[in-house]
Amino acid sequence: MLRLNRIHRLTLIALALASLATPAARAQPLAADAALDVPEAALADEAVAADLPEDAAAADAELDAASDADLDALLDVGTPAAGAEAATGVKWGGYAELGMAYTYRDPERWSHLRARGELTGSGQLAPRVRWKLNARAELDGAFDLEDEHYPAAVRRDQRRDFMLREAYVDVGHGDWEFRFGRQHVVWGEMVGFFFADVVSARDMRDFLQTELERMRIGQWAVRAEYFGTDTHFELLWVPKPSFDRIGKPGSDFYAYPWMPADTVVSEDRPGDDLDDGNWGARVSHLVGGWDLSAFYYHSYDVAPTLHAYAPGRAELRHERIDQVGGTFSKDLGSFVLKGEAVHTSGRGVNTFTLGGAVPAVGLVGLVGTDMVDYAFGVDLPSGDWRFNVQYYGRRLDDHRPGMMMDRHEQGVSLQVVHGAGTDLEAEVLAVTSLNRSDYSLRPKLSWKFAPAWRAAVGVDVFGGKDRGVFGVYDKEDRAWLELRRWF
Repeated sequence: MLRLNRIHRLTLIALALASLATPAARAQPLAADAALDVPEAALADEAVAADLPEDAAAADAELDAASDADLDALLDVGTPAAGAEAATGVKWGGYAELGMAYTYRDPERWSHLRARGELTGSGQLAPRVRWKLNARAELDGAFDLEDEHYPAAVRRDQRRDFMLREAYVDVGHGDWEFRFGRQHVVWGEMVGFFFADVVSARDMRDFLQTELERMRIGQWAVRAEYFGTDTHFELLWVPKPSFDRIGKPGSDFYAYPWMPADTVVSEDRPGDDLDDGNWGARVSHLVGGWDLSAFYYHSYDVAPTLHAYAPGRAELRHERIDQVGGTFSKDLGSFVLKGEAVHTSGRGVNTFTLGGAVPAVGLVGLVGTDMVDYAFGVDLPSGDWRFNVQYYGRRLDDHRPGMMMDRHEQGVSLQVVHGAGTDLEAEVLAVTSLNRSDYSLRPKLSWKFAPAWRAAVGVDVFGGKDRGVFGVYDKEDRAWLELRRWF
């Protein structure tokens, strides 16, 4: 009886979020206290997931990579209430989605039964003054059905969520564009990983098993951008930083999977004072067909570092780091060559006294070391096929015994995408470490069976040594299904 009640509750949740797709819901304005979002000129810099529809249904093309004209077209979907747009000058778009994932390794369980809705509004306040607002809400019933597997802290963290993803105002003046508010700042564009993409925080509770755009957490920031003929210059100040969400001990993809589920974790998140803010600058220039960029970013690390561990307790902190990096890309006709590299100073790496793959209780050290992360890739289109091959790595300046990584970590990835007509697309993303042969394999099939609908089904598979980046999640293999409607 208890299980039936929970299933009934899940049904009600799904119906409630699905109602977002109705014309009446689309015509309603957002609450007056919702904040504003990201600037107009930088929209062209932000990459979009390639598997979304290219017609009006692609209002979810994440709205970040579109020009102003494209943004108008993308948001002009659905059938707003008569006269609503003329009266307000506001355009709405978004999607409703039902998703489920079943972990088929022991213990078998539902790891997602999620209803999600995302709503985006945009408008123009004056010539060259625009605003954008994007919010997402979700409910996940898996953590009610599987309460015997997930600890209470995990259920509280992942049962429901609301995120103001973007909320900004764009102001243009001459060759400059200024963006004020919560925004995504995308400085890198490698497949499947964040390398030069150092500014935005990320939702890591599902590891890297979803589109990077959906993982990004916006920063409250002020951004000034100059757009010249061949040069783009950018200044950034983040007075109130956002940080990665990594979940709780006992969750499927917790950052420290060896940590017992009953561990009480405290996380020191700076940012209460303006002195705690982040700042940086980036310049890109087109030289002989080569798109080159360089940046400097002074910040608190978006990813936490384990500073102390004892039986039942752990302390996480965000360290003050400096990052210098650059990117390049070049269209060579039949293929595109691209790469990224970032030098980081101020970050610490843990050392452990190992008992197998699990550190001995209480014996955790921290060594500060400079490091370089890099990636080189090739995009190769061929008819209905697209191939991407990447080689990536991390090199530590100071390496000590007991670190969970080698001095020089290396890996490769392969993405293969095949479109069968305009409605069906198959994709496989495979990633493996060259140091210990652990791997991640993610095949999926997407079907756009109507202009505003998409169904996707896939499998996430992990394997290899349990000290590897992917091998530690060897028992989290799962099959998943998503159904999405744009409006």
